[in-house]
Amino acid sequence: MISFDEAEKLLTEYGQQHLLYYFDRLDDTEKDSLLSQIQQTDFSVLKSLNRDDSAKNGLIEPPDTAVTSKQGEKYKKTGIETIKDGKVACVLLAGGQGTRLGSDKPKGMYNIGVTRELYIFECLINNLLDVVKLTDTWVPLYVMTSEDNNRDTVGFLKEKNFFGYNSEYVKFFIQDMSPCLDFNMKILMQDRHSIVLSPNGNGSWFSAMVKSGLIKNLKENGIEWLNVFSVDNVLQRMADPVFIGSVIDMSYECGSKVVSKSDPFERVGVLCKENGKPSIIEYYEMTDDMKSQLDSSGKLAYRYGVTLNYLFRTEHLEKLANARMPVHLAEKKIPFMNRDGDFVIPDKPNGYKLETLVLDIVRMQGNCLPFEIDRETEFAPIKNMHGADSVDTARELLKKNGVEL
Repeated sequence: MISFDEAEKLLTEYGQQHLLYYFDRLDDTEKDSLLSQIQQTDFSVLKSLNRDDSAKNGLIEPPDTAVTSKQGEKYKKTGIETIKDGKVACVLLAGGQGTRLGSDKPKGMYNIGVTRELYIFECLINNLLDVVKLTDTWVPLYVMTSEDNNRDTVGFLKEKNFFGYNSEYVKFFIQDMSPCLDFNMKILMQDRHSIVLSPNGNGSWFSAMVKSGLIKNLKENGIEWLNVFSVDNVLQRMADPVFIGSVIDMSYECGSKVVSKSDPFERVGVLCKENGKPSIIEYYEMTDDMKSQLDSSGKLAYRYGVTLNYLFRTEHLEKLANARMPVHLAEKKIPFMNRDGDFVIPDKPNGYKLETLVLDIVRMQGNCLPFEIDRETEFAPIKNMHGADSVDTARELLKKNGVEL
């Protein structure tokens, strides 16, 4: 374990000496706990912070024209063959809690049923089972959890017998954690011997797979494509043969499922190009002119909203595994211990959580196929209890698609 002197030297390098403020008042167990946490924390991340997410480094242009689900039907055979050959796996990003839904459990455990139980995890697995039935092939499913929800997630899915999915094809891994900062860029303390940590976003999912040893599993199983998706969207299709076949047959390095924006000012990130490479620009980064810009066909030039459902080639991800991902600052309300030793629950944002974003992996690809899906049949994200992208809107769309609630 790192010594006190080594810890002090390390913290001084990064301007975080305050973490040792109470050290002399800790017992031996608490001292060991704090030193261990300091040793395990990647402080170098503090040098990679993206303090201005709106800063773009080059020419922003509309993306390639999307292939629609209907147009991509001619590529479906390739997708089915690729799945049957065992070259496709899915990665479910499920490290979040259902806090905004009023739940202290993993978001995937949220019950959106009305007259019966129907969980978010259940909806996603049911959608994946459609592919299993179509291809007569079990698709490996890797589930990323967090330290906060891993035990609950694993226990819940085991209790529910994975909602009919073959458990031999399901593996779990835990995403990395990052320290939380106050607005002066100082790491917050949980108590006298603990740092405040939070899951470090969805952009480090592949590096977390590598750290967990699952890269060996990918190679042993000959998996060439990874379909990465978020837990939010209960209607999304994973390991979609048409999507997979389109990306492969059209010789793209990766693909993104997108939806046409409902209006120019919809609050959604859109696929674009930056210096000729694929990129994603957030709604708050766009000028009003960009939001309203039309292409030669009279449609919005920046109309492809991303749905956090991507297809990546495994070999390309391996090349990026050791790359330093940009780290973004997200303002949050973060409970912490103040200098007086009092625990504080703030009523407004008081600091930053450090997040990596999967969109930065897209930016590291040579090209990206926009694959346009139908909002009514594949896009029912659950971000809030009520209003837009909520439990209410998801229920309505599920009903429209024949799902019993």
